[in-house]
Amino acid sequence: MPSQYSELHGVHIRKTIEKLCRRIHERFPGSGLGGVAAELEQVSAENERVVSQLQKPIWWLRVLTVIAIGSLVSLFSWVAFRLATLALTGAATLSDVLQGMDAGINEVVFLTLAIAFLVSLENRIKRGKALRILHKLRSIAHVVDMHQLTKDPEYLLYPEAPLANSPERLLDRHQLVRYLDYCSELLSLTAKLAALHGQSMQDAQVLETVNDLESLASDLSRKVWQKISILRSSGDGN
Repeated sequence: MPSQYSELHGVHIRKTIEKLCRRIHERFPGSGLGGVAAELEQVSAENERVVSQLQKPIWWLRVLTVIAIGSLVSLFSWVAFRLATLALTGAATLSDVLQGMDAGINEVVFLTLAIAFLVSLENRIKRGKALRILHKLRSIAHVVDMHQLTKDPEYLLYPEAPLANSPERLLDRHQLVRYLDYCSELLSLTAKLAALHGQSMQDAQVLETVNDLESLASDLSRKVWQKISILRSSGDGN
């Protein structure tokens, strides 16, 4: 397959997410991050189905469009033939011919607008499907960010007595690095799922949403890696 190493494939991304999900559950059983990974695994399967649909034509809509185009051509031909016949046989006055032309033009304009609507409808249907799943992926990226917010390396570097409303600090240095690393992987895989839509269609709104989501995941991952770098520079976090 020529595109094996030049394009992303949903099935490979989904399998990577499945392995990551198992790794998180093994190291942090019952954790909220494991639940997020399980949710991303489910969304990845849905995303794979949607991307497959985006790559296929909507045949019933295309058949309907061809019928509409055929109807427009037939109507235009009939009106032109009818007006020409009336004019040549003298069965109609110039006023009658002009009125007939006006009515025919109105019908042609109406059918032309209908065809334009049908031609754009397929892309709008696909755009709606893509945007719905992309919004799900955006929400997951924010949820991952929520899980890493309280994982601050400062409490390990400068321990102090917790306050009444302080978050639980149960992870040691090694566990915290692993936890943050998993957060970064989840964000990266979320962006990869979004990138599949950029490969499947060239709609401007979809591409803009994909780019925004990739930028969001990159920015959030950068924050995570700043924490990892602090931990690794201050001791053995491997």
